[in-house]
Amino acid sequence: MAQSGKKRGARLQAKAEKRGEETSTSRLVDAGRDSDDGSRLPEASKPQQRLAHGLYVVATPIGNAADITLRALDILTRADVIACEDTRVTGKLLHMHGITHGKLISYHEHNAVKAGPRLMEHLNSGEIVALVSDAGTPMINDPGYRLAELCRAENIPVHAAPGPSAVTNALVLAGLPTDRFMYCGFPPPKQGKRRTWLGEIASVDASLVFLESPQRLASSLADMAAVLGDRPACVLREMTKMFEEARHGSLEDLKTHYEAAGPPKGEVTMVVGAPLDDGAPDTADVDARLRDLLRTESVREAASRIAAETGIARRDAYNMALAIKAEDET
Repeated sequence: MAQSGKKRGARLQAKAEKRGEETSTSRLVDAGRDSDDGSRLPEASKPQQRLAHGLYVVATPIGNAADITLRALDILTRADVIACEDTRVTGKLLHMHGITHGKLISYHEHNAVKAGPRLMEHLNSGEIVALVSDAGTPMINDPGYRLAELCRAENIPVHAAPGPSAVTNALVLAGLPTDRFMYCGFPPPKQGKRRTWLGEIASVDASLVFLESPQRLASSLADMAAVLGDRPACVLREMTKMFEEARHGSLEDLKTHYEAAGPPKGEVTMVVGAPLDDGAPDTADVDARLRDLLRTESVREAASRIAAETGIARRDAYNMALAIKAEDET
C-alpha cells in the first residue's frame, strides 16, 4: 500500500512538473525576473510561468511547419490532453517539433457531440486540454466554439494562444483594403443557393474572405462576378508553402483564367473587394426601369430586381414601385 501511494505521488509530481506548477522539489522563476547575476534573460530562454487550468485554443501552421509560436509548443508539451481534428495530422506536427504526447483525442464536426462531454470530464477533473485544428486557428470554420460554450457553462476558463490563420494571411497577401473585412467561409455548392447567398452579402461594405474547393473555383468566381459585380479580387493557394501563389485581377478576369486553366492544386482562399463606389443611381433611370418591369412583373419582383441591379435599398425600390403602381391605377 505504501509503495502504491509513493507511485501515485510520483505520478502527480511528474504531472505538476510538466505543467510548470511549483512543487516541493521544483520551483519556477517568474517569466520576467532578472537572472541571478542581475542581467536580463533573453525572452526565449526565460522559464515559462505555470499553465493556468482550462481549455487552451492553440493556433497551428497553415502550411509551413515552422510557423508555430514558442508558446504554442510549450502548451502542447505540457497539456494533459490534446483535442485535434485528425490525430495523424497533429501527431506528425508534434513529431516534427520533438514533442512526445500520448493523449490525443479526436474532436471534429462529425463527433463533436460525443467527444465534447469526454473532453469536459478531463477539464472538470482539473486537467489542461489544448484544442487544435489541422491547420490555422481553431474556432474558425470548425466546431471548437461548441467546446468553448461547454466550458463557459461550467465556468472553466478558455485561453487563446494566437498564431497562423488563413483569413488574416490572405488579407495581407491580397493587397485589398483591410480596415473592414468579413469572413464568409465556403459558398454553397449549388449555383442557385450560391447566388442567393451572395446576394445577401452583396451590399456589405467590406472586403470579403471566402474558402473554396479547387473544383468549384471557376463556377464560384462566375457567380461572384454576376452577383457582386466585377470587383477586384485575389485567389490564393498553398499559402506559406513552397508553391504559394497569389493571383490578382477582377472577378471576371479570374473566372476566365480558371475556366481555361482548370482547378488549381492545393487549398484555395479568395479575397474580394468591397462594392465599387459608382455613385448613387440616377433616380430618373431607376424610375424608368421600374415602370418597364412593372408591365410584366409584380411590385415585389420588380423592386427586388432593381435593388439587386442598382444597389439601392430594397425597401426604397419597393416604395418607388408602389408609388408607380398607384399612379398607373388612378
